[in-house]
Amino acid sequence: MPFLNLPPSSPYLLFFIIYFFFFFFFQFSVFALFSNHDYDILIRIKNTHLDDPKGCLNNWVPNQARNPCNWTGITCDSTNSSVLSIDLSDSGVSGGFPFEFCRISSLKSLSISNCSVNGTLLSPSFSLCSHLQLLNLSSNLLVGNLPEFSAGFTQLKILDLSANNFTGDIPQSFGQLPALRVLRLSQNLLNGSLPSFLGNLGELTEMAIAYNNFKPNRLPPEIGNLKKLVNLFLPFSNFVGPIPDSIGNLTLLTNLDLSSNSISGPIPDSIGGLRSIKKIQLYNNRISGELPEIIGNLTTLFSLDISQNSLTGKLPEKIAALPLQYLHLSDNFLDGEVPESLASNPNLLNLKLFNNSFYGELPRNLGLNTYLNEIDVSTNNFVGEIPKFLCHGNQLQKIVLFNNRLSGNFPESYGSCDSLYYVRIENNQLSGKVPDSFWNLSKLTNILLAENRFQGSIPPAISGVRFLEDLLISGNNFSGQLPKEICKLRELVRLDVSRNKFSGGVPSCITELQHLQKLDMEENMFTGEIPKSVYTWKELTELNLSHNQFIGEIPPQLGDLPVLKYLDLSANSLSGEIPEELTKLKLGQFNFSNNKLTGKVPSGFDNELFVSSLMGNPGLCSPDLKPLNRCPKPKSISFYVVIVLSLIAFVLIGSLIWVIKFKMNLFKKSKSPWTVTKFQRVGFDEEDVIPHLTKANIIGSGGSGTVFKVDLKIGQTIAVKNLWGGHNKLDTELVFQSEVETLGRIRHANIVKLLLSCSNGEGSRILVYEYMENGSLGDVLHEHKSEALSNWSKRYNIALGAAQGLAYLHHDCVPPIIHRDVKSNNILLDGEFQPRVADFGLAKSMQRQAEANDGNVMSRIAGSYGYIAPEYGYTMKVTEKSDVYSFGVVLMELVTGKRPNDVCFRENEDIVKWVTKAALSEGKEEKGLSLDEIIDEKLDPRTCKVEEIVKILDVAVLCTSALPLNRPSMRRVVELIRDTKLPYSKS
Repeated sequence: MPFLNLPPSSPYLLFFIIYFFFFFFFQFSVFALFSNHDYDILIRIKNTHLDDPKGCLNNWVPNQARNPCNWTGITCDSTNSSVLSIDLSDSGVSGGFPFEFCRISSLKSLSISNCSVNGTLLSPSFSLCSHLQLLNLSSNLLVGNLPEFSAGFTQLKILDLSANNFTGDIPQSFGQLPALRVLRLSQNLLNGSLPSFLGNLGELTEMAIAYNNFKPNRLPPEIGNLKKLVNLFLPFSNFVGPIPDSIGNLTLLTNLDLSSNSISGPIPDSIGGLRSIKKIQLYNNRISGELPEIIGNLTTLFSLDISQNSLTGKLPEKIAALPLQYLHLSDNFLDGEVPESLASNPNLLNLKLFNNSFYGELPRNLGLNTYLNEIDVSTNNFVGEIPKFLCHGNQLQKIVLFNNRLSGNFPESYGSCDSLYYVRIENNQLSGKVPDSFWNLSKLTNILLAENRFQGSIPPAISGVRFLEDLLISGNNFSGQLPKEICKLRELVRLDVSRNKFSGGVPSCITELQHLQKLDMEENMFTGEIPKSVYTWKELTELNLSHNQFIGEIPPQLGDLPVLKYLDLSANSLSGEIPEELTKLKLGQFNFSNNKLTGKVPSGFDNELFVSSLMGNPGLCSPDLKPLNRCPKPKSISFYVVIVLSLIAFVLIGSLIWVIKFKMNLFKKSKSPWTVTKFQRVGFDEEDVIPHLTKANIIGSGGSGTVFKVDLKIGQTIAVKNLWGGHNKLDTELVFQSEVETLGRIRHANIVKLLLSCSNGEGSRILVYEYMENGSLGDVLHEHKSEALSNWSKRYNIALGAAQGLAYLHHDCVPPIIHRDVKSNNILLDGEFQPRVADFGLAKSMQRQAEANDGNVMSRIAGSYGYIAPEYGYTMKVTEKSDVYSFGVVLMELVTGKRPNDVCFRENEDIVKWVTKAALSEGKEEKGLSLDEIIDEKLDPRTCKVEEIVKILDVAVLCTSALPLNRPSMRRVVELIRDTKLPYSKS
């Protein structure tokens, strides 16, 4: 240009210099203005809009350069220092959504996920965010309706509002976001339906709107307009009706998940258009018809799950030949033979065909060409031998073949399958000897071989299976002695060797199996005496030694087993009297018939209901029970006078000795003085309580101690827990301290009252509570007392009261308290059936738990089987959401009257799966299960309000969500239970 060649004295040169000076000054001023503007906004937000309990924003402080680009979560443009991105995810910040962030005009990405942001997004200020390309507010506490998006939101590409508490419909403005690629609204409380206008989002690659409480709605055919869709994630969305044919238009789709809905009708042939598909999840629906052979054309498919539907017909050869890693077709009505081509698949890892009507032989080479890790073909009609190559790749972990007609020997090859941990092949026609090497596979946790024709003995090598929990081999031809090495299986929970040909004595060390819950040895040829040192069987609920050759007396120590419910000693050669101690047991069923027992039937068993359990003992007598012999008449009065006088003399002498010792002790320091702490205003002391802790006053016992009912002279009745001592002193002290620290400082109408505690230097620990006349909810529901709760309103009030007690622990205590063992047996009922949450032996404040366990990881098992939240199994973390899950199980018990792991449930099914399946069907039949079938039959139909019960089930299902984030808080649970009450209902 001409001015580049101007002489130095030219006036144009001066103009040129001035122009560039002002240009660069202006640019620098603009950059500084942007930077200072962003800096001021961020400082203001930190100081006035956000709480920062973790201190993640500690470096958001004024600096001389007024530059925020080095602060936590801030990303700036390298050229002009303007803020481009704010990411405070996992920082724990709380407070209302800071709309002020959006006043930063250069901001493109805003992410505040997994925090405690609350309130709504309905402010007009939300329009300030129209220049964002990414907005992620997932896993927070946001409520109300979803926000409206104005026409200015033309750049938004990623929107993630999942795992909040949004309600209502999806606004129509969501269909007018032209650049949107990712839409995530899962795990909210949306209750509208999936709108068809979402089909307008032509750029969408991911739609995840699962786990919402939508009203029943069809999958809109407009879904087929989303030609760029890669991931369609819509489980638990309450879809009904058929899959639209337009699904085949999604040629780029790799993941299709429509599981756990109520989709019906056949799978459309158009599914063959999904030429990029990798994963199809259609399980837990009502899909009918046959498997479309066209699925066999989907060569990119590696996972196919259409289990829990109503499919009929055969497994097409073409589908079996696909290079699938996962093939799940269980719980359908499929039949025919399994194609041999399945064995040629080099990728197959997981095969589940159970609960169908397949027949014929399993492919002989199944497992030979792949690294199979799980196979479950149970409950079919398979015949022939077990394929011997299932563990050829040395990866097999679970083999489940029960309820078929398989025959032949147990393959020798499985004796070297070191990866196995679960084997269940009951109820077949297998025979021969189980390889000795199999009994020594160190990873085995479950051996279930019952109802076959196996023979041979259990070798001593079984001692190497240190993690074994279940050994169930009943109904076979096993023989020989039970090896003493079985006592080394310290994790054993169930041992069932019944209906075999075992002989010899039972190893006395079997009492060392402290976790044993079921011991069944009936119908063998065991001899000798029943082991007496059974005090370690604190968890044993079932003991069956019937139809053997046991001799000697019934050990009175059995009466000290705290949770024993079933006792069968019939058809042996037991002698002596029935120990009075056994009357302490709360037996649901017992049988002492056909032995050689003598003497008077203890008063606790002197009931017409028990006659059949006492027959066949000619030496037994009773004053009233027929046809038992009548006991001899009482001695004459003179005989009793002599006895009474002798007792008086004995008492006088004993009293004299006591007085002498007492006076001597006045001059000595007591070795074990009681330390008493009173938590309530009471009119009694320890000396009014301790003398009454006798066998006659025992009303129950559990894992932590014995409970006594004590009637005080002042007219008050109390419950006293004497904690177990012995070699578990550390655990005893932990339980004692937890109860004292927790109950000593809290007051609530629905929390049991701790009145006082006593301890001494010898390790005795005693806790005194208010007495609950009606015992525990578990006892009332499950121990033949449920007629006391035949009125639905009583059960509703129990649900509400218990929820209020837990909500108080979680939300009103500082620091909050996690109970960690919520169950029906820990909810006590007073004379009016008002509930009290009890047993705080495992409870911890969140603060103390975090300090002791670094992030709430438990060092010991917290909770009871059937009530433990699923995440505990893989995280070992207990949070308040763990209590919410356990309470959801209690709600299900209240509605159904069934235990969490009732015997009526199928394999791998508990009350949560059973109830969830029925609740989601909303009273309609689903695979033979209806809502009417799950409501406790002992509930008086005249008091049942089905609409209320359905709503309570909905709350229970929500509480037991697999994902903790999807469970409501206990405060919210209280609100939900109150909302279930119909206006005309009377509690």
